[in-house]
Amino acid sequence: MKSTGIVRKLDELGRVVLPIELRRTMDLNIHDTVEIFVEDDKIILKKYHPACIFCGDARDVTTFKGKLVCVNCLRELQGR
Repeated sequence: MKSTGIVRKLDELGRVVLPIELRRTMDLNIHDTVEIFVEDDKIILKKYHPACIFCGDARDVTTFKGKLVCVNCLRELQGR
């Protein structure tokens, strides 16, 4: 893990502001979604990319009965 040297305090609601330089570097824009992971004593933020529920591939996903499925898994489900 790489340190940015940036330190921020939580506000009274538990929020943290990500500096504009970091948002630009990570291509995070207003209303983008971020996934939150916890590993030991670390909180990890990752830009959210919707992915297939079967294989985890984020390319060419479509919604099938309310779930995200990639084209390859959809073909497999259809028996092709």
